[in-house]
Amino acid sequence: MPINIPDGLPAKKILHQERIFALEEEAATEQQIRPLAVAILNLMPTKVETETQILRLISKSPLQVSCDFMRVSSHESKNTPEDHLVKFYQTFDELKSNNYDGLIITGAPVEQMPFEEVDYWDELCRIIDWSQEHVLSTMYLCWGALAGLWHLYGIPKKQLGSKLFGVFPQRLCDEYSFLTNGFDEVHNMPHSRHAAIDTNELAKHPELHVLSESFKTGPALLATRDFHEIYVTGHFEYGRDTLSNEFWRDFKKGLPIKIPENYFPDDDPEQQPLFTWRAHANLLYRNWLNWVYQMTPYDIDQIPRTIAQLRASSDGMVDKFEA
Repeated sequence: MPINIPDGLPAKKILHQERIFALEEEAATEQQIRPLAVAILNLMPTKVETETQILRLISKSPLQVSCDFMRVSSHESKNTPEDHLVKFYQTFDELKSNNYDGLIITGAPVEQMPFEEVDYWDELCRIIDWSQEHVLSTMYLCWGALAGLWHLYGIPKKQLGSKLFGVFPQRLCDEYSFLTNGFDEVHNMPHSRHAAIDTNELAKHPELHVLSESFKTGPALLATRDFHEIYVTGHFEYGRDTLSNEFWRDFKKGLPIKIPENYFPDDDPEQQPLFTWRAHANLLYRNWLNWVYQMTPYDIDQIPRTIAQLRASSDGMVDKFEA
């Protein structure tokens, strides 16, 4: 929860410089509470597993969160029973009249394809465009992050010579960011992808702030300065055994696959992997939901107006950083 401070307290300026969320008494007394509305656009083929992983992280927050599951209508899922989709998922057309406090766009195993060749690419672009005005904060995961950066900023992806596969240490770049508040200076994150952000193009966009990175993986956490967009290039949502399941799946199919790095003890796939990213994954989602809770209006119909206000404030911050 935020710190409540007396109106006009001089310490507010210092707190804000350190990016500590502080509310003055007048603003605090005007706060009202309602459940946060979060939509999850699940593009993963293993939808039930992904649902569980994401809901597990959301559930760690003390806030009430109401979730709607969204699916694209321009792609037929081959790995999820149709009755599950019909019962629990709605299409974008069914949900687009809503406003949301948060949206999560998952990854998808299509990073080796050009974006425009993905059969649901046009629909995904419409969803991203819609989110710019109707969702207070959107979190893009793995391929979803690459797709969002390409569509919104024209930042291309780079194909990697080999699959980035394992759990990699990430160096914290901003200890005062609200999103990474409480993070250690180094945190682990699973990665499983064939493509990466073109960092030369990323450097041309000061409105995108790198929060953690490593030489091996490139940027791991990025965000706009108003947290309207958050990009996670890895898989914080993965469970202990997800990389193990991916390894054995491909191994049994006879596909070329290497042992995931920094994952199995002694690089022995017969041993149980170590779960070394769980605490930071929980912390990121808790921080994100806390931020959304502090900034979202009680009247959900006012979200487009709040987005415009935050965007105007953020534009001023970017001008300051460029000066």
